[in-house]
Amino acid sequence: MLKKKRETMPRDADQTRKRILAAAMVEFARKGLGGARVDEIAARSKANKRMIYHYFGSKEQLFTAVLEDAYLGIRSAEQTLHLDELPPDEAIAKLVRSTWNYYLAHPEFLTLVNSENLHRAKHLKTSEAIRRTSGRLVAMVRNILDRGVAAGIFREGIDPVQLNITIAAIGYYYLTNRFTGSIVYERDLMTKENLEARLAFNLDTILRLLKKDR
Repeated sequence: MLKKKRETMPRDADQTRKRILAAAMVEFARKGLGGARVDEIAARSKANKRMIYHYFGSKEQLFTAVLEDAYLGIRSAEQTLHLDELPPDEAIAKLVRSTWNYYLAHPEFLTLVNSENLHRAKHLKTSEAIRRTSGRLVAMVRNILDRGVAAGIFREGIDPVQLNITIAAIGYYYLTNRFTGSIVYERDLMTKENLEARLAFNLDTILRLLKKDR
């Protein structure tokens, strides 16, 4: 019996940590680092404040862990796309779709990124995990671009970092500015038809940027 109890303790701790992270992500996404309250995170996660400080040390360290979890989520999703198995143009198109769909499915990611930019990325600066996973993304895109050049499909000299920024930006800006954009352009940017039109525009923009003139 003692042995069984010892075996379940790490699993219980892992589940508690996951609940705290999930609750903290909701709280930080809604209120930012300054507005979020540890009491609310504790209540939402069904964990007491002492446990939160035990696992994460401080509210700022918890925010860093939430940011890491958010970035690792999108990086993990990208690694499951098997882009190296697709022709280069199809691989890029799949990456553009995946990024767009991830933003739609995880609006908290965009909010957390906005919040961290207000803090000048001081929390991400301490994260080795973010550096590693971001490096894998750049390497993956560089490989696709190299394959596209070798196949005579893509232009030479495209920086994979600049391409990643552009893919992120054309979806990110549209969604983070959806409220003001809907007023300025007198169009509901979030209808199904307009979302589909935006994705089509994003795909066309990126592929035109990459493709070699024939």
